[in-house]
Amino acid sequence: MNPDEVICSCLNITKGMIKEAVDNGAKTFEEVQEKTDVGTVCGACVEDVEKLIAELTGK
Repeated sequence: MNPDEVICSCLNITKGMIKEAVDNGAKTFEEVQEKTDVGTVCGACVEDVEKLIAELTGK
């Protein structure tokens, strides 16, 4: 995983930022969204973010 890869282009949120949110206790998309605002503009990244969270949490 490239932590610098942008996963949400609307807000310039990277995979590393998502990983940091998960490492700090976020386990669901909603919890990650609360910490990062990911997926709150156009929503095109939601599926990719959900997949990344699943990978990071082992679910």
